[in-house]
This record gives sequence, structure tokens and C-alpha cells, in this order.
Amino acid sequence: MAETLDSRALRAISDVVVTIAAEHRFEPVLEQLADAARQLAGARYAAIGVPDGEGGFSHFITSGMTQKQYDAIGELPRQHGLLGAMLETAESHRFPNIQKHPRFEGWPDEHPNMRSFLGVPIASQGDVIGAFYLTDKKGPRGAVFSDADLELIETLSAHAAVAIDNARLYERSRELTVVEERNRLARELHDAVNQTLFSVSLTADAAALLVESEPERAKEQLGEVRELVRSAMAEMRSLIFELRPGDVVADGLAVTLQKHIDVLRRVYGTEIELKLDGAPQRSPDAAVQREIFRIAQEAIANALKHSGAEHVRVYLEERRNHLRVTIDDDGCGFDAEGPQARRRLGLISMRERAEEIGGAMEVRSEPRVGTTVTMEIDLGSQA
Repeated sequence: MAETLDSRALRAISDVVVTIAAEHRFEPVLEQLADAARQLAGARYAAIGVPDGEGGFSHFITSGMTQKQYDAIGELPRQHGLLGAMLETAESHRFPNIQKHPRFEGWPDEHPNMRSFLGVPIASQGDVIGAFYLTDKKGPRGAVFSDADLELIETLSAHAAVAIDNARLYERSRELTVVEERNRLARELHDAVNQTLFSVSLTADAAALLVESEPERAKEQLGEVRELVRSAMAEMRSLIFELRPGDVVADGLAVTLQKHIDVLRRVYGTEIELKLDGAPQRSPDAAVQREIFRIAQEAIANALKHSGAEHVRVYLEERRNHLRVTIDDDGCGFDAEGPQARRRLGLISMRERAEEIGGAMEVRSEPRVGTTVTMEIDLGSQA
């Protein structure tokens, strides 16, 4: 490179790295990286894309667009044109005019008119796990991204790879913790059974020795055996209830939610309240119950993983032929109308699930206040 990073640029990257290191949640990490790339390179627009392994993007986070511009783009893009080129090799690309590149495929009418382009893959252990896309270098007309801009974003890309890997590991560790908690419960159940059977055996032996000589004391000992067995049965029911994975078809929606929440309370240490209200005139069929549970499961997971909430409230309301599930948290919230809201893959998937079963989902959120997700369905229409 003809130019090298000066001390000011290094300080800027250092500040970015420190900020990102303090955040473990996946989507906020991507948002910070996209904003940082745009600011460091002096770009008008920036995006960071993470491939899903199936020709699309699991996440595509932008920075610098207005809501109108963002809405005009529609759903998550596929890996076509230059978007895909950045994911094929670990080689960076710069062009003075993106529209003249052979792989340029156009964009919607409302899309901002972009020219200068800088693309930098994000590689980890030899694999491309994402890419930075920057367009429209700020400055005089015809300004292009410089060698220094490229070096800055390539340096950021190396830190981005670590940040993305760490965020993924953090999310994965939470998933593994749920499995570990179930294994711990299995061990606890085993220990509880052994201890209880040992106590019952000792007390029964004592009663047998006293039957002829002290029948009244023998009767008391048998009473203790009865209480030990009752207590053990209650304890084992509780442990088995939490240990067995939820089965919506066999247990019903309310019981499955209760089981799931009981495990999550232990794993996350967060106060999760479940309130059940009413009963429907007719129960949803198995497929509908399964989709409702998946929507609730995703909403609760978002609250626990991304919001930093201290309290999560889950309401299941069933009235005649109407069912409503509400997940409310007191976490950090987000701008539900902001440029990133529509691209949150979990929200898209939840809405699609709701629509497939004839329901509707609404998300209300406000930064520093919290988020409420509501899913409603008319069971009468399922007939």
C-alpha cells in the first residue's frame, strides 16, 4: 500500500473495537460494524452481509439509508451480482462506478443512485463469513475510495471476523446451556430417586422390626414411609416435567410453554412470568399449535438474548374462537419503524409463520422502553 494507517485512523479503529467487544449479541454487533465502516471510510452508504449457506443472507444490515429508501429495496437480497462476488473469495474490490461493472444487475427505482464502491470480504479461518459493502465516497463529485480507505476497512474486517465469531459462540453457548440444564436435571432426578429410595428402605426396615414389639411406633414409621413416597413423587413429577422436551401435540400449547419457560428461567436467571387466561371453545389443530409455539419461542428468545430485559411476561389468552399470545419485555427495545426493523430475520420468519396459519403478528417497541410482540388468530377460521 502506498499509504499507511495514521495514528488518528488507528485510534478510531481502536475505539470501534472496544465498543464492539462490549457487545455479545449478534445483530447489534453487525449494526455497529456497518455504522463503523461507513464512518471510517467516509461512505454515504454501508452494509454488512452474512451468508446463510443457501444462496441468501441470514443478515443484511445497512447504514445510511432513509426509511423510504430502505422500504423500496424489499426483502433480504439474494447473493447475486456484486453482493455475491464479495463472498466468493477473500479479495477486496474497488470501482469508481459500480453501475459499469459487468456483474451489476440494477436495483429498484427508489434505490439510491450509487456510484463509487468498496467491497471487503470478512474471512475467518480461511472461510468468507460476511462482507462489507460501501458506496458513494463523500467529497467532491466523482470522489472514489482511496488506498487508505481500503486499508482501514480491511483492518476493520479482521476485527469484524473475531467479533462475528464471538457473537456466534455466545449465542451457541446459550443454546448449549439449555441442553446442559436438561442434563443437570437428569442427574438431579437420578440422585433424588436414589436418596428417596434409600430413606424409604431404612424407614420400612425400622417399621418391620417394631411391628410385634411396638406396633404403635411401627404405625408411625409406616406413616413416614407414606409421606416420603408422596414427597418423592411430587419432586420427581416436577423434575420430569422440566426434563422432558415440550410436545405441543401431546401436552397442548399452555403446558408446552410452561415447560419451556421453566427451563429458560434456570438457564438465563431472568424473571419470566407466564399468565394463562381463559380457554377456547375449540382447540387449534396440531399444526397451528406448533406454529404458535414456535412464534412464542422465537419472541421469548429475542427478549432473553437481545434486549437485556430483567423481566419477560408471556400471556396466553384464549376466548371462544380467538387466541392471543403476547410476549412483553422491559429491555432496551429498538426502533420498530427504523431501517433495520424489517430486515431482522427472526421477525420476518415469525410474521411468515403467523400468516401461514391465518394469524397476524404485531411488534411494538421503543428504544430504552421495551418490546411487545403480539400474535392473534381466529380459530373459527380454521374450521
